[in-house]
Amino acid sequence: QVQLQESGPGLVKPSQTLSLTCTVSGGSITAYYWNWFRQPPGKGLEWMGAIGNSGDTAYSSSLKSRTSISRDTSKNQFTLQLNSVTPEDTAVYYCARDRSYRTYDYWGQGTQVIVSS
Repeated sequence: QVQLQESGPGLVKPSQTLSLTCTVSGGSITAYYWNWFRQPPGKGLEWMGAIGNSGDTAYSSSLKSRTSISRDTSKNQFTLQLNSVTPEDTAVYYCARDRSYRTYDYWGQGTQVIVSS
């Protein structure tokens, strides 16, 4: 059974960098694609980006200039960094596995991030 767990600060100040880590157990991040999503209050789920089995990355065009996804294969973790955050980045952030072409079969429970001074 693959399990994903998000971790990181629940409160970030405007203009700072948000950093979240997804720890994966029961499966290797060197297989499949590993994704970040977010859901702002009252809005739908938004795909942010992904890192693939060879370390290749892809990002949402709307967030590409502020987003970076990396991985640590020794820890079986992948990390999201979102720069220059504003209150509009307040959301529940999720990590998920893409089994094959946008078939997301395993999800983390989500972590709430609030951007506020």
